[in-house]
Amino acid sequence: MLRRRVLSTLLAATLLPVAPRAATPLQIVTTIAQIADLASRIAGERAQVRSLMGEGVDPHTYRPTRADVAALRRADLVLANGLRLEAQLDELLAVLAREKPVLLLAERLPPERLLGHPEFPGKYDPHVWNDVGLWRELVAVVRDELVRLDPAGARGYAERARAYEAELAALEAYVREVLASVPPERRVLISAHDAFGYFGRAYGFEVLGIQGLSTESEAGLAGIERIVRLLVDRRIEAVFVESSVSERNVLALVEGAAARGHTVRIGAQLFSDAMGAPGTYEGTYVGMIDHNATVIARALGGTAPPRGWRGRLALAS
Repeated sequence: MLRRRVLSTLLAATLLPVAPRAATPLQIVTTIAQIADLASRIAGERAQVRSLMGEGVDPHTYRPTRADVAALRRADLVLANGLRLEAQLDELLAVLAREKPVLLLAERLPPERLLGHPEFPGKYDPHVWNDVGLWRELVAVVRDELVRLDPAGARGYAERARAYEAELAALEAYVREVLASVPPERRVLISAHDAFGYFGRAYGFEVLGIQGLSTESEAGLAGIERIVRLLVDRRIEAVFVESSVSERNVLALVEGAAARGHTVRIGAQLFSDAMGAPGTYEGTYVGMIDHNATVIARALGGTAPPRGWRGRLALAS
């Protein structure tokens, strides 16, 4: 009830007349930066794209501000992930969908391609961007919506979409190559929360998150102890922190393993729910995935260039 009152107040505060937009550029607002990057690559100069969430922001717990609501109301198109990733925005997005296009991109994927939630039947893992091939399928979804809204730009949208699809195909080939170099017995990815399920399915890794699919879930002592036993029994050498999640629980794993006589190092930070800083290579989807694949491969005994696929990674380790 309180959330609904807050939502109503925010909407009422921004219920100003929306001026008719010019033919271009389209005003696109996205929830997460991964989607903003995708939309920007396809739209080019025919749209201005803004992401509500940036570097280090956790989408599971993010709450909209008054400025966010105003931006969403001014938008010609709103793009979100869906599948309860942006749980605190769900009601607001549903209200906005009555007056403008609101696309929940992950929900446009066939249900059989999605990973089910282990605790809630009919619910799905929202972290689809960690499978490059799956993410590539959403290029056509965004392209088609842009063509529908702006038919005059159709040729440019199609050309840019084809170029981006080709780039993502090349990126995926690199990801598969470097991850395949990790010895099979070491293909275990342990991180702060369960954001890498699609990664594991696509690239043949066992994935364990200390917290569940949402960072709002708590990491119980029994769960931490279970993962500590796995680290020790299987002699796993590295665990990973995430840019948008506290490292507290990961440190507990390292300390627990050390108490049992097994040394575990913390690998370089991964980008899970958020990308890197705007304006950096890691602040793009391609750079985010290049970073993650390169870091994971090198930390777990595989072979990858120190500066990644394109030699542009800031982290050389």
